[in-house]
Amino acid sequence: MKMLEIKGGKPLSGTIRISGAKNSVVALIPAAVLSSEEVTICNVPNITDTEALCEILEFLNVDVKRATESLVINSSNMQNKEIPSMYTKKLRASYYFMGALLGKYKKVTMALPGGCSIGARPINLHLKGFEALGAKVTNNDNIYTVEAKELKGTNIYLDFASVGATINIMLAAVLAKGTTIIDNAAKEPEIVNVATLLNNMGAKIRGAGTSSIEIVGVEKLGKCFHEVIPDRIEAGTYVILGAAIGNNLKISNIIPEHIEALTSKLEEMGVFLDIGADYIIVSSGNNYNPINVKTQTYPGFATDLQQPLTPLLTMCNGKSKIEETIYENRFMHIPYLNQMGADIRVKNQNSTIIGPTKLIGTDVVATDLRAGAALVIAGLMAKGTTKITNVEHILRGYENIVEKLIDVGASLELKEI
Repeated sequence: MKMLEIKGGKPLSGTIRISGAKNSVVALIPAAVLSSEEVTICNVPNITDTEALCEILEFLNVDVKRATESLVINSSNMQNKEIPSMYTKKLRASYYFMGALLGKYKKVTMALPGGCSIGARPINLHLKGFEALGAKVTNNDNIYTVEAKELKGTNIYLDFASVGATINIMLAAVLAKGTTIIDNAAKEPEIVNVATLLNNMGAKIRGAGTSSIEIVGVEKLGKCFHEVIPDRIEAGTYVILGAAIGNNLKISNIIPEHIEALTSKLEEMGVFLDIGADYIIVSSGNNYNPINVKTQTYPGFATDLQQPLTPLLTMCNGKSKIEETIYENRFMHIPYLNQMGADIRVKNQNSTIIGPTKLIGTDVVATDLRAGAALVIAGLMAKGTTKITNVEHILRGYENIVEKLIDVGASLELKEI
């Protein structure tokens, strides 16, 4: 078990380079097995979720070669075996092997996926999509088998614009017969990134990034070279940190349009942002205005950024409010922020942050990935020492977070306990 010890209160300056997107690469890696040839993915973040997916590939006898920031995946000798819970429980995104293996072999058997406990995240939309394509789903003690004699294109309407369901249905449909149309599809940039990989492999996908995606089935997919987009959630996390304690902190290798919902709210607060083509420079200010935030699917305010935003809102003069509309357990960081001196009240799916308050270092627990990021920001803001346990959650989604923060002046250390 690891613990992160932070000595707070130090202004941060310099440059933080953003890594490849976690939420993209966790779908790109399973997608690569749809090819019968070699697929190279570059700008791959060195995070534990990537490692967990590579373990699944190796279990399936897929050849994986790792180099600096790249993966070369060759599934020519792949074996379609039941994927046990020892692999799937490590991360939510293991479910992308459902769509990929169903598409390739017309059958997949795997244990229920794991992931952060941020609320109910059923896979019923994924399964309904597979059934619409002609598959039969059986569940025996949380071991799912999805199989079909043949997958046929069809029209699928998603009751909720789910990123996971949109991508999983795409993976299953690219080798199906005929045309599949996904309506009310999610629009996140990561979906566009996955569709681009598949098209580079020979798929025929149009409309990714819009609410209607068309997939014309092809007979096979081939080799390609593909780059992971920058991680918009990592970028947003560090921009928030810069607004809290930055001194001309530069966040580079980003796509600013991907975090406009965040930057517009920061500007509403009174944060000055120098936004360039692929960077943002941000400094901490005084007299921040309180704001109201409502999480929504892309291009709305990302649920993954409301938790990191919360400690910054303790600096505002007045009451800020966050309404969480995506997940019901996304306020588990609040009791720990209150222990550190924040004044935050939670009622149903709303939190009210009353500021300004000063944060004081103490012992806290990262309950999930983005809650952990919020506590890192709070610890860096706070006076004194903050000790965060369960940091394995944080390491799932932020590449080299300790090294990146030390490079810009933070005082923190990752310790074994």
